[in-house]
Amino acid sequence: MYLYVNGSFMKEEDVRLSPFDHGFLYGLGLFETFRTYEGHPFLLDDHFQRLHESAEEMNIKLPPYSRLRTSVIIKELLRLNGLNDGYFRWNISAGERGIGLTTETYEEPVTIVFVKPLPQSMPDQKKASTLTLRRNNPEGAYRLKSHHYLNNILGKRELGNAPGEEGIFLTEDGFLSEGIVSNLFWVKNGGMYTPDLTCGCLNGITRQFVRASAVKEQIPVNEGRFPLEEALQADEVFVTNAIQEAVAVNEWDGQLFPGRDGALYKQIKEKFNKYTPGLWTRNELN
Repeated sequence: MYLYVNGSFMKEEDVRLSPFDHGFLYGLGLFETFRTYEGHPFLLDDHFQRLHESAEEMNIKLPPYSRLRTSVIIKELLRLNGLNDGYFRWNISAGERGIGLTTETYEEPVTIVFVKPLPQSMPDQKKASTLTLRRNNPEGAYRLKSHHYLNNILGKRELGNAPGEEGIFLTEDGFLSEGIVSNLFWVKNGGMYTPDLTCGCLNGITRQFVRASAVKEQIPVNEGRFPLEEALQADEVFVTNAIQEAVAVNEWDGQLFPGRDGALYKQIKEKFNKYTPGLWTRNELN
């Protein structure tokens, strides 16, 4: 496969990274995952807004975001790899610095853009299981989409590799947080519920899109710290991420739900069908 590395398109076997890169030594790295629809990178502006905000938190200096320049890179990677659409990971590593912690700004980060084929099929509903492993607290004030992924990996080990299942984290004090690779939503009496960011969940770009879509439709959205029992008593449950969009939950810890037949879930899926081919940011919703 071809990758994009700091201004050049390279075959993956030709890429070389310094062992002194602080993304490797200290986990000072960030990434965004997104996909294209008929060549269009859905919600690209929102992904890069989060990437730049997170880089500032890590003291990594990035060049200003350009939608045009970024889109050219995406289209060229699709062409070089013979893909009509793809799963992208836009990765930023702090860059080379000597061994030892530093408070100085990282002026020369390393950008690597990966692409791979999208899965041939993706589930539209899953079985959920509450993990015994608890969600760790974020390293800073809120969770970044960073290289710190051990908690997720340990959760995946507990769950196993079944593609039709998702593990749900609770916080250390027992409130709902998020899935291993997803944000969590449920529906009760016409209102939508999701854990707030104090629960250690990532402020997912798809999470933000779903929330904004619901607000546009005058669906009440409630964010807070909720016990597991509230979600298990819901009318519908679904999870979201940038590659699979919204995926309905049809069973959770033995409790059955409507899954793909849920009325509000169907409404959310219609929003994806309408907007994925051309939307750059949730702020353009109408």
